[in-house]
Amino acid sequence: MDTPRDGDEASYSRGMLFTDGLPSNDPNVGYRGTSAATACGITYRQLDYWDRTGLVQPSVRGAHGSGSQRLYAFRDILVLKLVKRLLDTGVSLQQIRIAVDQLRAAGINDLASITLMSDGARVYLCTTQDEVMDLLGRGQGVFGIAIGRVLREVEASLVNMKESHVDDLDELAARRLNRKAV
Repeated sequence: MDTPRDGDEASYSRGMLFTDGLPSNDPNVGYRGTSAATACGITYRQLDYWDRTGLVQPSVRGAHGSGSQRLYAFRDILVLKLVKRLLDTGVSLQQIRIAVDQLRAAGINDLASITLMSDGARVYLCTTQDEVMDLLGRGQGVFGIAIGRVLREVEASLVNMKESHVDDLDELAARRLNRKAV
């Protein structure tokens, strides 16, 4: 994913999976891995695996060795929740990777109108009601996930969770290092 350059919000948002209809976030503020995992209903071990394999990586701050803290942006947590939903319905991790890549490539702007449909084997990105109906008419669509609804669920789950700033984590790491040196 792209990282911000010189405070340029446009360059930051280009690399994001979703850009419109979401809370405006400071690119240096995010949620720690434990909060992200809790908000999505996954284990920290799953979160770690998905980061290491490149499925969903934290866009605010990645892991940098033992003891470092990942920071996940709201958009990252939304993708984590979508991945979890797809896994729960029996979609293979390979197909989920394809779906996540398709979402990134599509550059979707209006989350409220997106529905992910699946026949259990493949995932389809539907941006109009006609696409959903066409898929259902062919007997392929078994279930759908309205991204707008998942977005609201993620927002609700993060309401009481504390955000962290990159600088705060750097300060914490420096204090730990000083304690070890003494």
